[in-house]
This record gives sequence, C-alpha cells and structure tokens, in this order.
Amino acid sequence: MFKYLTRRIIGTIPVVILISLLVFMLVQLAPGDPADMLLSEEATPEDIAAARERWGLNEPIYIQYWKFLVSAIQGDLGTSFRYADPVLTVIADRLPATIELAFFAILIAIIIGVPLGVWAGARPNSWVDNIGSFFGFFGISMPSFWFGIMLILIVSGFLNLLPSAGRETYGVAGDPITGFYILDSILTRNWAAAIDGLKYLVLPAIALGTNMLGILMRVTRSSVMEVMNEDFVRTARSKGLGERVILWKHVVRNALIPIITVVGLELGTLLSGSIIVETVFAWPGSGFLLIEAINSRDYPLITGTVLSYTLMFVIINLTIDLLYASIDPRIRFEK
Repeated sequence: MFKYLTRRIIGTIPVVILISLLVFMLVQLAPGDPADMLLSEEATPEDIAAARERWGLNEPIYIQYWKFLVSAIQGDLGTSFRYADPVLTVIADRLPATIELAFFAILIAIIIGVPLGVWAGARPNSWVDNIGSFFGFFGISMPSFWFGIMLILIVSGFLNLLPSAGRETYGVAGDPITGFYILDSILTRNWAAAIDGLKYLVLPAIALGTNMLGILMRVTRSSVMEVMNEDFVRTARSKGLGERVILWKHVVRNALIPIITVVGLELGTLLSGSIIVETVFAWPGSGFLLIEAINSRDYPLITGTVLSYTLMFVIINLTIDLLYASIDPRIRFEK
C-alpha cells in the first residue's frame, strides 16, 4: 500500500507542474493589463509602471514562472493583485463555501440517483425504470446554468419560496469557526442560522447536483442490471433468499465499484463545475472568486485557484482508489 501511494504521489508531481505552466502561460497571453484594470482611472503612467514593477510584470514570462514555481514549492502561491493578501489566505476564505455546496449537491445526487438506479436496474422496462430513465435523461441533458436561472425565476421570483442569491442573511450567523456555514451553525447551536443557510443552499445545490444525479442513476442502473445476471445471484435465489435481501446485500455491493468511480470523478467535476453555478447564484465560493480573478487579470490568484482544484481532484481520485480495496477484497495494490 505504501509503495502504491508513493508511486501515485510522485506521478502527480509532473501533472501539477504541467498544469501550472499551462495556466500561467494562458493567463499571461490573455488580453488586458492587470495594472490598467486594477488601478483607478486617475492613475498616471508612472503609477502603472510602479505597479507593474511591484508585481513583477515587467520581467520576462519565464522568469516570472520560475519565481512562481520556486515559491509554490515552498508553499507560497504569491500575493493577490486585487486583494493584496496571500493567495492561500484568499482561497482558504472562499473554499469552504465551494466544498459545502459540492457536498450537498453530491448528497442530493446520491440520495435520489442511487436508489432510482438500483430499482430501475432490478426491474428493467417497468414503470420504475421509466421514471428513473426520465430523471436520468433530464439530469444529463439539462445545462446547469439554464436550470439555475429557471429555479431562480420560478422558485424565488414567481413562488417567492427561497432566496435567489448569496449564502446567508446578514446578521443571522455568528462568528465563523471552520468556515462551513451549516457546520458552524450546528456547532454553536444556532439553529436559526442553520435553517437560514439551508434555505440559501437548496437552489444552487439542486442546480449543481442534477447533472450528477442523471449520470449516477444511469451508471447505477447499468451496473445493477449487469450484476443481476451473475451466477451468485442465481445461487442466492436457489437458497430461498428474498429478492430485497439479494438486491441490497449482494447485488448492490458488487455493483459499487463503477458507482464509486463515478462519484469520485463527479465530485472533482462538481468542485470545478461549480464556477458557473456560483456565478448564477452569486455564491461566495472559490468558483466565483476565480471569475473575479479572471475579470481583473489577477494572475497569482487565477493560477493558485486552478492549482487548488487540481490538487483536490488528485486527492479525490487517490481516495477513491483506496476505497476499492475495502469494497472488493479481490483488489490488491501490491501487484
């Protein structure tokens, strides 16, 4: 196990470096000068030149990247042009909101998608299968930004049931502890703040998790249908076991490998794909932060945010690989 983890970690190093190089070069090639965009309209050419020198923008690109890479290896991603704070601090302030949104989105997808997929796979061509297929095709086909706008128009605008933007009502929450709004409210037993946070979280979580719900349902259905034809299922039936026991105790466990793979991949996709949903709902997460950084050409913040997404995606995939062995004892990493 240790050798496997070492190989995986070493293998991710060139990937992270290559992604950082690509992002750094692409943002440098984008039109617009950060000094012109971030300084006031009253700034003189001397002020702009001083800002470019202070931020190191007057140096060649390869020197800028080398300095960034050396600092990043030491755990320093630089200082944000816009916020004048360390990039790690700015990302750490916004990242809990994105993780919280992704967690509830994937929770919605699992709670609805997996049972629908299991029932649809156990009863193909039935009314349950038809309902599950409808939700599956709906989730896969629905663009998250359009679905989010429709939720805002109908649920918030027409029905006036839930808030349409933001993360909290001003003055309801107390001092942050972990940065996770719902968790902090529960820890401090501020139930009004917890309910308030859930109200703001429902619409963006549904908009973000619907696509994953459709994918998860389709994969679960296919996996369950494949396992239902295995010999051990017929053996279990011949022993007189009930269909519910066979389905949930034997079939579902053997169908979990592709399901967990999809959950892991989609969780990484949710973290990065939340950029659009956070923009639609003005959710103050790292995705919305990345859009602001791109608009202001904040080079260190753009590169740092993309790298944080990359590292999270790598960690998620490594965690999923480790879960395989606990689910399927036939999997061994030493070979």
